[in-house]
Amino acid sequence: MAEGRGGEPDSSGLEQLIDLDRYPIDEYGSAPGESVVERVRAELAADGCSVLRGFVRPSRCAQLRTEGIELAPSAYHTVERVNAYNIPLDTDLPVGHPGRIVMERGNAFVARDRIPADASIHLLYTDSRFRRFVADCFGRPALYEYADPLAGLCLNVVGPGLSHPWHFDTNEFTVSMLTQPSEGGGTFEYCPNIRTPHAEHFDHVRAVLTGGGDHLVRRLVLRPGDLQLFRGRFSLHRVSPVEGTAERHTAIFAYSEHPGVIGSVERTRQLFGRVLPEHLAAAGRSARGDRLLD
Repeated sequence: MAEGRGGEPDSSGLEQLIDLDRYPIDEYGSAPGESVVERVRAELAADGCSVLRGFVRPSRCAQLRTEGIELAPSAYHTVERVNAYNIPLDTDLPVGHPGRIVMERGNAFVARDRIPADASIHLLYTDSRFRRFVADCFGRPALYEYADPLAGLCLNVVGPGLSHPWHFDTNEFTVSMLTQPSEGGGTFEYCPNIRTPHAEHFDHVRAVLTGGGDHLVRRLVLRPGDLQLFRGRFSLHRVSPVEGTAERHTAIFAYSEHPGVIGSVERTRQLFGRVLPEHLAAAGRSARGDRLLD
């Protein structure tokens, strides 16, 4: 078995997948590695978002795209009415509350149990060096894979004419990678730190949702193989409607600060169209680290 540059067995082919010269995530604690981490932390603090351009070697981007195209037919497709907080639409909210604004969500997800263990995104998600790097970037002592058999790692599929509307993430941070761009549209738009753990700022959210808050919105052009680290719990964000004939594919890498995380029954059924015994057994055990609406 070959060894990685840091001495760890390179069974995942990390050297072939990641540009380790630019992003030496295999050299934990090295000066070049710490430089990347410090840059990401600074960008997250200032903007809630950091993008590592060309994280995946250009020679492997075609393989990423092909794997995504092969996985996409397994996505659970449904168009549903949602709000930015992903709470029930009949929730009792005061007049003018942004949670009363209804949008259509048309993106689909390929669940983790449909992604082969030898797929590039699965190899990356489960690599301990990658997970340690992500934890460092977000200033966490450690991160864990989800215990959820469907979530944690998934492929987000947005078809022509559809979008992933404005929303907040339930996780404080999100890691993602575009594997196939759309021909047009499909722009990642976000409002950095529009809310905090202690303040919802409903007026700002409502302004964005009603078209009057464009000054709060930033737009980001992503390319296949770019790694995006994002504080999605506090930054309202969306993928604008996809134009053309090609789907937009994005790998989502979700980690938790605590082991054993399993999604709720309601949210799992909404995203994947099914639940497993693990979700039923874990019902009622989830908890939030803040008191935000969701």
